[in-house]
Amino acid sequence: MHPSHRPTTGQQQRVRHYASSADSYSLFNLLTGPELFDRIEALLPEHRERLFPPTETLSMFLSQALSADGSCQAVVNDAMVKRVIGGLKPGSTDTGGYCKARSRLPQSMISSLARQTGEIIAEGAASWWHWRGRRVRLVDGATVTLADTEENQAAYPQPGSQKAGLGFPQCRIVALLCLGSGALLDAATGPCKGKGSDEQSLLREMLDLLDGDDILLGDAFYATYFLLWELNRRGVDGVFEQYGARKRSTDFAKGEKQGVRDHLIVLSKPPRCPHWMSPAEYEEAPETLTVREFQAGGKIMVTTFLCPKETPKHVLKALYRCRWNVELDLRNIKTTLGMEHLRCKCPEMAMKELWVYLLAYNLIRLLMAQAALLADQIPRQLSFKHTIQIWMAWQQRGAPAHSAHSAAINALLVLIAEPRVGLRPGRIEPRAVKRRPKPFPLLTKPRHIAKEDVRKNGHPKKQR
Repeated sequence: MHPSHRPTTGQQQRVRHYASSADSYSLFNLLTGPELFDRIEALLPEHRERLFPPTETLSMFLSQALSADGSCQAVVNDAMVKRVIGGLKPGSTDTGGYCKARSRLPQSMISSLARQTGEIIAEGAASWWHWRGRRVRLVDGATVTLADTEENQAAYPQPGSQKAGLGFPQCRIVALLCLGSGALLDAATGPCKGKGSDEQSLLREMLDLLDGDDILLGDAFYATYFLLWELNRRGVDGVFEQYGARKRSTDFAKGEKQGVRDHLIVLSKPPRCPHWMSPAEYEEAPETLTVREFQAGGKIMVTTFLCPKETPKHVLKALYRCRWNVELDLRNIKTTLGMEHLRCKCPEMAMKELWVYLLAYNLIRLLMAQAALLADQIPRQLSFKHTIQIWMAWQQRGAPAHSAHSAAINALLVLIAEPRVGLRPGRIEPRAVKRRPKPFPLLTKPRHIAKEDVRKNGHPKKQR
């Protein structure tokens, strides 16, 4: 590795300082370092002394998100056992008090902590984690399902293709992440139906996070006239796959030739004002916009990088392949952490649960960033799953004596940094599972009707 890529002594001391402020009793205590302490105090709601104060409740909520069980009962049982071991008077294992304490937590507190943690990670990223010294941001959308209750269905309707009583409420989430550190900078959520529910509209809520000289990578949903103009106006570059309808009409014989299957084209402003844009904003947009199209690796790309000498298409192709990391990050959040199916019964609590998962994700990324700096690696070479396993094992064993605490934290970071994840460019895997599901038929009628049929006729025979 080039000597300039090595972290400075000051960086290493800063990482050790952050590490020494962590506490193994709870994942939440990672937030009590000097960078966030004042902000946490400002975000805490007014509260009286209870068995579950806001900080303890959020700590338990985070542990619940990271646990394999994921139930309220399991996290309350764990808290009461810790009180007994710590010599404190145990409370009841009834979950009512904890659930009420969760409902009192402001969503704004949780989301602000998640965003601020992501900001700290991204700002502390080493310069050699970036692309040519420029920060790269990744954007992508995903969906999560909610518990099938009337309240959730009203706020986040199920897809129209599913029969009533057979589907689940569905929420769309668009996430903005840092390529270098893997930190989640922000997320926007909404239903999957109706105006303003598309990925473009949700991304627009987060555009202020992009600074001049940033680079945005996204898939074909984002290569639209108004987004390209907005990025241009902010001094942000973008690289996207070409949208399907335009891809079919792309003609490299037209426009200003830049190379083999590489040209500049002039886009015309759409004739109608989008529903999310005011007439004044529409008038402000230019009548034409020059962008670059090129074909590489079987894909047609559109970008605001106009000069082929400064950024040849093979360089942009290699950069765009890094977009796949956002797919892995969303998989880590949804599958590894378990956010794919939210358990809470009402929309307000479901959104708190979603932000708790995003906060937990950023806290794991914080550990990975600390470990990467100490090990002179990039965070993308460390394993997210391995970091969770190491942290959970550490948490279950209890904290070492104070005198050995700093050395133990450094040893923990060394363990996190030991395995290396291959970068695996161009990796292709079939989207299929080998193990067969259990031979039960699909539920094709509302549950209460199916239960009545079982009472009358018994269970149907298993499918073979």
